[in-house]
Amino acid sequence: MMTVVPQLEWPRPPVGGYTADDLDRLPNLPPHTELIDGSLVFVSPQTAFHTLTMRVLENRLTRSAPPDLMVFREMNIAIDARNRQEPDVMVVCDHAFTGLAQTAFQPTDVVLAVEVVSADSEARDRESKPLKYAGAGIPHFWRVEEARGLPVVYVFELEPARRTYAVTGIYHEQLKVAVPFPVEIDPRQRGGARAAPDAE
Repeated sequence: MMTVVPQLEWPRPPVGGYTADDLDRLPNLPPHTELIDGSLVFVSPQTAFHTLTMRVLENRLTRSAPPDLMVFREMNIAIDARNRQEPDVMVVCDHAFTGLAQTAFQPTDVVLAVEVVSADSEARDRESKPLKYAGAGIPHFWRVEEARGLPVVYVFELEPARRTYAVTGIYHEQLKVAVPFPVEIDPRQRGGARAAPDAE
């Protein structure tokens, strides 16, 4: 008797592409699906470097943030009708939190967006997502990349007249900044991203 293998049914985009609201309605989407220019973007399995770096950033930002700010990990920003991106970590105004069923924040409520670059997200994290964040007026953006098993943090601040980001620092070890609030982070610490065994 022949075994019938079920065929995967991939979402078929509507004319004009998906909208930000569709992410809350489409069934069986993989976790952390994003919407960029009306197209669904699926995320590959993450490395230990990515996960551990997110953890240390989230923990340290949470400890350092003032009471009127909240830190979230892997939640959406509803940029506009055709774009709904998910930074790895973000800091938002506490009044933007509406309840446990919330799935996205508005860009006007986001103070800092952080992307930890993966092999499959390099172009998005370096190019398309920062452009969207800057265009939406998000004042601070950090990009974290791996160099020989160690994190390098690129810090950007919004130039509001042109809605573009300007780099304000590149940190290979201790990250120490005064904005959006004073914080010191060593992403190499345990719970962050330690050197890979072959990184000697």
